[in-house]
Amino acid sequence: MKTPEKVSSISMLHQFLGLKRPANPLISVFNFDDVKLEPETILSAVTTDFYVIALKKDCAGGKCRYGQQYYDFDEGIMYFIAPNQVLHFEDVLLNGVKGFVLVVHPDFLHGYGLASHIKEYGYFSYSANEALHLSEKEEKSIVDIIANVEQEVAGNMDSFTQDLLISNLDLLLKYCDRYYNRQFLTRKKANSDLLSKLEALLDDYFKNEKLILNGIPTVHSIAEQLHISANYLSDMLRIQTGQTTQQHIQQRLIEKAKEMLSTTELSVSEIAYHLGFEHPQSFHRLFKSRTSVSPLEFRASFN
Repeated sequence: MKTPEKVSSISMLHQFLGLKRPANPLISVFNFDDVKLEPETILSAVTTDFYVIALKKDCAGGKCRYGQQYYDFDEGIMYFIAPNQVLHFEDVLLNGVKGFVLVVHPDFLHGYGLASHIKEYGYFSYSANEALHLSEKEEKSIVDIIANVEQEVAGNMDSFTQDLLISNLDLLLKYCDRYYNRQFLTRKKANSDLLSKLEALLDDYFKNEKLILNGIPTVHSIAEQLHISANYLSDMLRIQTGQTTQQHIQQRLIEKAKEMLSTTELSVSEIAYHLGFEHPQSFHRLFKSRTSVSPLEFRASFN
């Protein structure tokens, strides 16, 4: 596999895409129509030092590949990439697609609260096939904010420019967070199927002694087996169940521990071993933190 090319600045990205120099070296908005790439370049992958936010719509022919799936383009879809992640141009730049790309360097956020809490938006770590699908009304609200950003970037810099741009970026990200929450709630069939697959996967761990052989499954290993990103899985579960993936795994461990404590004569250390804990003390701490009693106190309540 070819190593992704490093694009360290927004100016370098503009040059790579055949665009004119950015008006501001730390923030830029451009349209897909303005990009001039050779077909072989579209298949390239790069890593960047900045955030990338893209909105795509109006794909020629009605459907276009996005990640590993095809989507209807009656409604816009958004794609988010954090610094140092791999950007595949075939996911973002496609012939006949309308829309925009907003790029922001972390240095532009320096000194503002957004510099720290932008990292809390999990969707910057989602996979391409976990895009945000916008309704017509949602798309309009996003486009309006981007128009404000584009206007400020293109205008003459003054003492208000950066504050206004940061405010619009903050508003944009908050709206995207709201729309992702809506998407988790409205896509009940897909989410229900995903939850069923998760439960079946965890059932397999408990029934086939995989916990003894492989230890407690990590969030990333579970997400990988479900073919989705770890952040997307945790965010979906949090909306659907009120628990992250880590908390969900721990809850299943506690349920199994309670069953073994109340129906077997295995020692606490033996139960910890069967549940994949390397050290009994770790099991003891988790059990007490989730139930407010120790494993032995729980067992005693059944005698």
